[in-house]
Amino acid sequence: MAIDDRARRPVVDLQPLIDSGTASVNTLGQLAAMILDSAILLVESIVKRTFPWREFVGQAWFLTSVSVLPTLLIAIPFGMVVVLEVGGLASQIGATSYVGAVDAIGTVRDASPIVTALILSGAGGSAICSDLGARTVREEIDAMRVLGLNPVQRLVVPRIAATVVVAVLLNGVVAFTAIVSGYLSDVAFLHGTAGGFLNTFSSFAQPSDLVVSVVKAAIFGFLAAAIASFKGLNTKPGPAGVGISVNESVVVTGIALFVTNLVITQIYLTVAPPRIT
Repeated sequence: MAIDDRARRPVVDLQPLIDSGTASVNTLGQLAAMILDSAILLVESIVKRTFPWREFVGQAWFLTSVSVLPTLLIAIPFGMVVVLEVGGLASQIGATSYVGAVDAIGTVRDASPIVTALILSGAGGSAICSDLGARTVREEIDAMRVLGLNPVQRLVVPRIAATVVVAVLLNGVVAFTAIVSGYLSDVAFLHGTAGGFLNTFSSFAQPSDLVVSVVKAAIFGFLAAAIASFKGLNTKPGPAGVGISVNESVVVTGIALFVTNLVITQIYLTVAPPRIT
């Protein structure tokens, strides 16, 4: 008696995959809603003069203290590596004078805001997530809601504002440090001329490069703080939940930063094409 082969085939259950996709979409929607609420509450609190300045100053000082040194330690070798890699290739094709242009475009426009945001998300964002996560586990967030206080306005908004301000300031520090280290590397190791480096730097760099760099740093800082705060406020019960939220916030922030950077760069290159000469 023949047995139908179709009866032996295992039935594939797609329900867990569907549930996982639905949960991801819901989480993304909740994150977008909190980002929008944070932006509205930030503007509203400043206009109505209810912004928690003391919390803002404390968070800004904390973020600066934990981010300045790692940022400098990354910016210095980063600027040197860019110049050495590009300079080594440029010397083979006789275009060593264009090292300054590459350093200007790569560092100011893309590298400095990304490095700044990654440091802030790794050092400051993890601290924000763990702090809010611990408050959630101890039910302090629920207690605030019972008392009629909005945790987003009282806790999230000043942290986002502090991260944006620190990100913009650190972005300038990273760009300046990377350019100086690249200049010294070009002159000392590649035996380039100071005039050639500065000439190509000033020829290819545009004021809009600095503007888009500052805009990127502000957006990246906003996203890093918002994602860390969202993960902290939605921490699962227990000490393990805080650690999981911190790991997820760092990973999600890194992915969001690179995707956002791609979108902003494409828009910028469309609006302000790179200078040829």
